[in-house]
Amino acid sequence: MIKNKNIVLIGFMGSGKTVVAKALAKELKRTVISTDELIEKKEKKIIREIFRESGENYFRRLEREAVKEISQKENVIIDCGGGVVINPDNMADLRHNGIIFYLSTSPEYIYKRVKDHPHRPLLNVDDPLRKIKELLEKRKKFYEKADYTLDTNGKTPEQNCEEVLEIIRHE
Repeated sequence: MIKNKNIVLIGFMGSGKTVVAKALAKELKRTVISTDELIEKKEKKIIREIFRESGENYFRRLEREAVKEISQKENVIIDCGGGVVINPDNMADLRHNGIIFYLSTSPEYIYKRVKDHPHRPLLNVDDPLRKIKELLEKRKKFYEKADYTLDTNGKTPEQNCEEVLEIIRHE
């Protein structure tokens, strides 16, 4: 089993990162750190407000700082915001002391999971499913740089957690 290495979860919004991170934390008795929660705590604003008031570029700078800070830790589970992968420096920092798992999910599953959550700033558009497909296509090459890819379609968070555990037991 990986000792002191971080378990890093990446994937599009709605792929189940937060739920899987919590299940892993419980199973492994580790702390979960969310890049988005860290940003919200430091800014004293929710992500949607940061996007609305300061824009995506500002948010991505905050995200970069959060990743730098979190990636210095050991033996934690890192729940990354969906766009963290866009910056190659983020991926390099996360990989330095972590094993990266991409929770791959189809656009249709994502849409089903997030359609009733208006707090998703990138989906406040006329056709959210089209936007999901567009963003997934743009990010696919970044997500695929993960150490492991898990297909989460039709699986429970517990099944996804078990799959991660199985992989790290053999690492």
